[in-house]
Formats: sequence, structure tokens, C-alpha cells
Amino acid sequence: MDKSEPTARTLRPTDELPHLSAAHLPLPTAAQLHVPEPFPHAPRFLILYGSLRARSYSRFLAQEAARLLEAMGGDVRIYDAHGLPLPDDSTADHPKVQELRALSLWSEGQVWVSPERHGNLTGVMKSQIDWLPLSEGSVRPTQGRTLAVMQVSGGSQSFNAVNSLRLLGRWMRMITIPNQSSVPMAYREFDDDGRMKPSPLYERVVDVCEELMKFTLLTRERADYLVDRYSERKASAPERMKELAADIGLAKP
Repeated sequence: MDKSEPTARTLRPTDELPHLSAAHLPLPTAAQLHVPEPFPHAPRFLILYGSLRARSYSRFLAQEAARLLEAMGGDVRIYDAHGLPLPDDSTADHPKVQELRALSLWSEGQVWVSPERHGNLTGVMKSQIDWLPLSEGSVRPTQGRTLAVMQVSGGSQSFNAVNSLRLLGRWMRMITIPNQSSVPMAYREFDDDGRMKPSPLYERVVDVCEELMKFTLLTRERADYLVDRYSERKASAPERMKELAADIGLAKP
């Protein structure tokens, strides 16, 4: 392989793709995934959980995930939703909203843990997600970040909440990892101190955190490149790209 090959090549115009603006589509290459300067800081994780109860099993599970991620070298913050107003019941300058958004921007990966209530995630969980905008000016608080989803249930094992969380993660343009955790009959799985008991369910939580760490290490320095989109490049600077196309001989007559 010729190592002098440029890291960005532009697609040539073709009759097979008459509606494509070739000047806006640098060809993806493996070289563009190279990271010259790895981030010096530990991987950063934000954990959200969806219950305000004193003995909250979703909080216990969130704390177990935090311990595991910290043991793997992560820097972890758990957001406390006490005092967070309902969406549209306050403005975005509320201190708890500002705290949540700042933590999301700080994070490189997230864990969402919700109880399942009436076959879905809780209102407490959804309120936190709803306060995170898809975009805030030119800033996107969730885009390109990794995400792991977990749930606890009072009854038999279910996946309704994690499926909904996964859908929301995709909508928030996050990289949601394949693995997930669902803890049934959660009251049996935690001791009096809120620590998760040893079991295959605990081992699955370890699996999820390990996978989240790996995906975060793989993507965090490359997140901007991975979410850079043709349609947005074309919309943001059409005239500049037309000039570039003319300069390199790609302008269509």
C-alpha cells in the first residue's frame, strides 16, 4: 500500500449519481481514522438513572456501573435528578438543567438506567433525556457519544425499557452499544447496602460496562469525523464548496 496516499480523496462526478454533489463527499478511508494525538484524559462517562426513591434499584445499578467503569480507568459522574423540573415547566437556564447539559457535553460515553413502569421507561428518566437538546446552536450535547442502556424490573425479565432507551439513543445520534442489561426482580439482586449480589445478572452488567469502555476508547477521538455528514456539509457551506469544486475541476457545467 502506498503510504503517501492522501487521507482525503473526493468522489469523481459520475452519470450514475447525477444528484450527488461530489465536492461535498470526501471518500472515507482508514487513514482518516488515524489519531495523531490520543486524548490524555481518562474516558468520561455520565450516568443517568430514572428513580427518585430512597431505595432506588436503578440508582443501585447505576452505582455498580460507575464502580466498574472507574475500575476500568474511567472518570464517572452520576447525575442526581432531584430538583430537575419537568420539561416545559421551566426554562433551560434552571440550575439543574444547566448541570445536566454541562455533564452531557463533558461526557464521552453515557449509561442510562431506568426502572420499567407500565411497560416502559419512567417519567423521571424521560424528563432527563428530554432536557438534552439535539442541538444548542452549533453544539450537540449527545451526538457521537457512546451509550449503554440498562433497566430494572420488579417482576419477570422484560426489555421494554431498554428497547425504548435504545430508540431514544439513536434519535439523540448516539453510538448505542449492542449489549444491554435487564435485571428482573431487582429487590432480590441487591443487598441491604445496595450492592449487587454475585450472579449471571451481575456478570452481564460487567459485560456491558466492558463493552462500553471499549467502544468509547475506539470512538472518542474520532467522534467528530464519524458524525460528519454529507447533507450537513452541503447545507452549511454551499458556496464555499462550489468554489472548491471549481478549483479542483469538479464543478458541473
